[in-house]
Amino acid sequence: MPGFGDPNARVLIMGLAPGAHGSNRTGRPFTGDASGKFMFPVLYETGFANQPNATDRNDGLELKDLYITAAVRCAPPANKPTPQELAECSQFLDREIAGLEKVKVVVALGKIGFDAYLNYLKRRGPPLNQQRSLFKTYLFKHGASYRLPDGKVLLASYHPSNQNTQTGKLTRAMFVEIFKQAAKLADD
Repeated sequence: MPGFGDPNARVLIMGLAPGAHGSNRTGRPFTGDASGKFMFPVLYETGFANQPNATDRNDGLELKDLYITAAVRCAPPANKPTPQELAECSQFLDREIAGLEKVKVVVALGKIGFDAYLNYLKRRGPPLNQQRSLFKTYLFKHGASYRLPDGKVLLASYHPSNQNTQTGKLTRAMFVEIFKQAAKLADD
């Protein structure tokens, strides 16, 4: 499933994969599932969405200065994509990101989204042997912020899954702070 949002976005959300009971059913990332019910009110509050709800593709939701995509295009078993699935979907992800020419900030949701964006950079950058030490310095941790060699900023956030939000690992305040930071960095 392709991403959606503002094609002139300065902020990109890199998610994991379509949720089996949400976006896989509705045809739009984070729409109609628990993760979206947590995320879209935050995007609305921080000025990236015109409304706090996302129920289906025809609900009137519009993203402002934000685009959402995922590392994998189909719902993986047990919600964890295999290395083969990530590799097979990478060509679609590469084309999609290449078309987003104004992106200044990437918000990676979860370690898989974080690693998927770093792997995108590896695929399009200098030879891997010249990058190894560089990529060892980028460690996933909620709230981590890295200025990348191309000038973009990579922000790490826990994924807004039920597993993280119901346990308090990711709170609404933590998530709001990530998107406030993304908006500020996009304006710099």
